[in-house]
Amino acid sequence: MIEIDQVKVGDKSLLALRVEMPEAPPLLLIRGGRGFVMCGYLNLEVAERLGVAAAVVTGVKSFEDVLNSQIKGVTTKASALGLQTGKTVREVISLLA
Repeated sequence: MIEIDQVKVGDKSLLALRVEMPEAPPLLLIRGGRGFVMCGYLNLEVAERLGVAAAVVTGVKSFEDVLNSQIKGVTTKASALGLQTGKTVREVISLLA
């Protein structure tokens, strides 16, 4: 099953994607106009090579988990926007909107 939804944080609304995986946790991604937050299924090194603003979180199973999770890694472009390892996604998500 694929779920597409909107996640609202303050006055910002971002696109959220959840893909159920067989016998595994779901793939999760929250996308704003300037970049995205992805779960550990997706590759941060590739995002860096592509020059996009991306942050990665791990151990998440829901959109709320993503928002409450600490960022484990960011691309150079995401860092330039103000995203930092150790901050929660909820603290910095508006920077990606």
